[in-house]
Amino acid sequence: MTAEDRPPDSPLDPATVAAFHAEHGAELRRFLVGVLRDWQSAEDVAQIAFVRLAERGGESRPETRKAWLFRVAFHEALLIRRRADRSQRVLRKVAWSLPEDAPSAEAAVVQAETVEAVRKALAELTPEQQAVVRKRVFEDRTFAQAAKELGIPLGTALDRMHSALARLRRKLSGDRKLSGDK
Repeated sequence: MTAEDRPPDSPLDPATVAAFHAEHGAELRRFLVGVLRDWQSAEDVAQIAFVRLAERGGESRPETRKAWLFRVAFHEALLIRRRADRSQRVLRKVAWSLPEDAPSAEAAVVQAETVEAVRKALAELTPEQQAVVRKRVFEDRTFAQAAKELGIPLGTALDRMHSALARLRRKLSGDRKLSGDK
């Protein structure tokens, strides 16, 4: 049976593939290390190439089978390099898109702890103080607007805010002293 008479996807028998692997496997891996510059990737591509040889190696003529195997391996190696290059480009693009002053993991934890401490300290304020702080800080109202919305004199709103800030300052500075900060 000649190569023209074989079906296009004719597999090779396992003994032929095993003999071919024993004869050319080491040389193929060395070739692939030169292309990929990575031993593990070369091993993976060599394995893929021998699988292709087992599946479709019957398409090649015996005298050109080694060249066929190396060409299949080379194309697989190029595919892996393109995927790796694409991954590197995506990583570089993501890295460049991050803000330069991105907080570290430690800074994020400290910030989360600070937010929690402020939240607890706010909960310890009187309801009247909480209402003024909420209007002024969280709703971005002026003291006059906050006083009007709460139905209290402007002086009372100012006094409640002043008292709230003093309590928060005492509470938060006390928490920092306890945690070892100076």
